Amino acid sequence: MVEISRVEESELAPETSGFTDFRTLGYSHLLKRRPEKPVDQAKHSSVKADEVASTAPFHLDLWFYFTLQNWLLDFGRPIAMLVFPLEWFPLNKPSVGDYFHMAYNIITPFLLLKLIERSPRTLPRSMIYVSIITFIMGASIHLVGDSVNHRLIFSGYQNHLSVRENPIIKNLKPETLIDSFELLYYYDEYLGHSMWYIPFFLILFMYFSGCFTPTKAESSMPGPALPLVVPSGLYYWYLVTEGQIFILFIFTFFAMLALVLHQKRKRLFLDSNGLFLFSSFALTLLLVALWVAWLWNDPVLRKKYPGVIYVPEPWAFYTLHVSSRH
Repeated sequence: MVEISRVEESELAPETSGFTDFRTLGYSHLLKRRPEKPVDQAKHSSVKADEVASTAPFHLDLWFYFTLQNWLLDFGRPIAMLVFPLEWFPLNKPSVGDYFHMAYNIITPFLLLKLIERSPRTLPRSMIYVSIITFIMGASIHLVGDSVNHRLIFSGYQNHLSVRENPIIKNLKPETLIDSFELLYYYDEYLGHSMWYIPFFLILFMYFSGCFTPTKAESSMPGPALPLVVPSGLYYWYLVTEGQIFILFIFTFFAMLALVLHQKRKRLFLDSNGLFLFSSFALTLLLVALWVAWLWNDPVLRKKYPGVIYVPEPWAFYTLHVSSRH
């Protein structure tokens, strides 16, 4: 019995040892295959790098929606206030223009965030968040001040005159009420505009900083983009003149121009989105220059907008030369 067990053990030993060697060989074979994973990761990382370096296509949908809502919700809101019957929106209630402004304050930050998401360059998130929050707060402040100031037009308020020179304001008693209206004007035209437009142009510039491509052949706008340049540039003309932000605009435009010249030394060119934004701003600058030259010798507007920088507001021109005739 002992001998038989020894024989069985001796016969089984080679099989056992052979099975152990097979596992060892198999395990070492798996160890040799492990380094293949970093190679795959390197391939994926190189693909991601190529994707980041690639030029973004022209955002026809975003630029179209952006231009449409700017014209409809921003430029169109004071026009809607004049068109819709006053009985529908009493003076002690929000006007139709106020609802347009509310929609603008929601849709515009959303479109700006979608535009930033499509930027081929990673932008600082903290600065984007702070800019969007400040933009919404400034536009909301402007909503209230602009609502009251436009409602005053129905009572005889004249936009081409200062607050104290308006006939319906200067006779108020007590005179401290005039200070309250000047405070309202400050919130509307100064604080609201600053907190609205500074982050707005900052976001556009940050997006513009990533609109460069090493391929000169990709530095061109597609056909559908060309018809959007005119309404886009015309809207920014309205924004600059009515918002009284010429200094902010010209600073942004020259910063964009300096960036283009700097990147050109590195043999980088504007892509289609950057060309669209830059062309819109260049058209805006031309329109502002023509607007100022046309009204250069207007004595009433010159009195309202004293100083070196003379850029009259379109609505001041309207109340002076258009509505007064009717």
